[in-house]
Amino acid sequence: MDLSVVVAFIVGVLQGIFEWLPISSEGNITIYLRVVENLPATVAVQLSLFLHAGTALSAVLYYRGVIVDVLRDVPDWRPTDPFAHDTAELSFFAVATVVSGVVAIGSYVVLSELVTGLGGGVFIAVIGVLLVATGLFQRLARDEGGTRTDPDLLDAVLVGLFQGFAVLPGVSRSGGTTSALLLRGHDGPSSFRLSFVLSIPAALGGALLGVVDDGLPALAPTTALVALVTSAVVGYLTIGALMRIVERVSFWLVCVVLGLLAILGSTVFLV
Repeated sequence: MDLSVVVAFIVGVLQGIFEWLPISSEGNITIYLRVVENLPATVAVQLSLFLHAGTALSAVLYYRGVIVDVLRDVPDWRPTDPFAHDTAELSFFAVATVVSGVVAIGSYVVLSELVTGLGGGVFIAVIGVLLVATGLFQRLARDEGGTRTDPDLLDAVLVGLFQGFAVLPGVSRSGGTTSALLLRGHDGPSSFRLSFVLSIPAALGGALLGVVDDGLPALAPTTALVALVTSAVVGYLTIGALMRIVERVSFWLVCVVLGLLAILGSTVFLV
């Protein structure tokens, strides 16, 4: 079945909002497409990955100043001291992107096996379990954080690992990466900034995986454009406000509740 322009607009809005919240945009949009729109699980996953291209553009525009500053550090980078103060973020983004790319490919292979090997209800239950785990990890890091602002090699590797696993629907990319940075002693603002700038190559890579694997069987060119433009515009308009909200709301609990609802709701597909 082909998605209508209205549904493409709806999922674009959801992606533009959910991407900045630590609740797994991919997991929740996959559940929406599977349960409400009755799409096959494989198609729902591909579309939820594809939508990340729009919010990647939002992040580029929102963090354009940070990106320019990081690129200006390229001439000062030295292999003998890659994580020196002036080039620490440049090295962090490079290493974390490589690590997340390798892990993401492996995670996507696992995801493909899960989608094809599990029934619809079991797959939704798995997403629910991952949402609960994501929420509990965020709870662990909620009261952590310190005064660090410069990332090091271990930060890059750990954050890259978490970002790579976020290909699995239900694992929140922003929740996992910011929590890892907080547990490593970074302060809140720098954790969010590092996490969301790092999301740009990851989001583009995830969207590419969704397209290369089997195309976009449920999206005509017009509806694809509507979904992308909507997610980009809504994402750009909401990123600042939602990041401030994230600092004040216990989204770990939201994650856990959504996960439990997904697990309970999955029984509808099993009976």
